[in-house]
Amino acid sequence: MPSSTDRTRNRPRAAAPSCGDCFFRRHLLCALDREDACATFRPDRADGLRPPRQMHLAFRPERTDGTPFAFPSAAEQARRHAA
Repeated sequence: MPSSTDRTRNRPRAAAPSCGDCFFRRHLLCALDREDACATFRPDRADGLRPPRQMHLAFRPERTDGTPFAFPSAAEQARRHAA
């Protein structure tokens, strides 16, 4: 059975992005004179410029054991600091 390093070694690598493949370069919006892709590289696709996918925000369920951001009452504070 081949090891995982053998499988990754034989896999064809994706071509590195170049400045010529960038949306900004192809639409004459780039002011940089480079050959390699820069930090603002965006692929030029048929459907235009799309922002990169971002993580989804997942909300936690609310607590049922009381108000989450309530301050303790004066009596509760006195009891805590009485010791």
